[in-house]
Amino acid sequence: MNIIKLNAIDSTNSYLKELVQKSVLDTFTVVVAKEQTLGRGQLGTTWVSEQGKNLTFSLLIRFSDFKIQDQFYLSMAVSLGLISALKQFVGVSLKIKWPNDILAEKDKIAGILIENILRSSVINYSIIGIGLNVHQETFPRNIENVTSLKKISGTIFNEDELLYSILNSIKKYVKFIEEEAFEGLKKMYLAELYKINTPAMFEDKKGVVFLGKIISVDKNGRLVVELENETTRKFNLKEIKFASR
Repeated sequence: MNIIKLNAIDSTNSYLKELVQKSVLDTFTVVVAKEQTLGRGQLGTTWVSEQGKNLTFSLLIRFSDFKIQDQFYLSMAVSLGLISALKQFVGVSLKIKWPNDILAEKDKIAGILIENILRSSVINYSIIGIGLNVHQETFPRNIENVTSLKKISGTIFNEDELLYSILNSIKKYVKFIEEEAFEGLKKMYLAELYKINTPAMFEDKKGVVFLGKIISVDKNGRLVVELENETTRKFNLKEIKFASR
């Protein structure tokens, strides 16, 4: 496992993407930065991280025959790997908030950004960015419902130990993709999904608030929600959110 450590960078995902275009990198090459000045989240959002307080890194995973239409299984594998590793370090309830945020109780503790590089109809390799709040205890006022490992446990963590545990755990779940054991992967993902089969209030992209319950995620990664009249609707990212709590 090749680990590249940097003091500061705009984005570990951008750095790794440029690096893999210039040189031959082994699968599971990792870039870790103490500070990211332009860390990115889903759909152009920003990942805010206090310098030296958190774990921000990106990893490269190569595939031999991973079809584009199966890409959401990678999101499942990475989020399962992350949550499985974190359960070894803290005793609070951890859940995956669709599609791949990690919640501690009801607050966000980690986020994942996956960028796939294609070759014809398959994914050649993926660059996976992970931001984990480790020791940060104060957050900007405009960012709500976030926490860190230290805030929930009061513990000081060895960040190298955290990193290796997360990487080894992700490797374990990526094997399900390599073996095309997709149904098993989905079953484990749904078991860890926040609010699965629990009635909750949602808001769609038009601002309409409604009662429903998450019952599944389809092959394309869309959230499947059962409505009060027992019909179902499917939602892409940014088309649905939990109503304000």
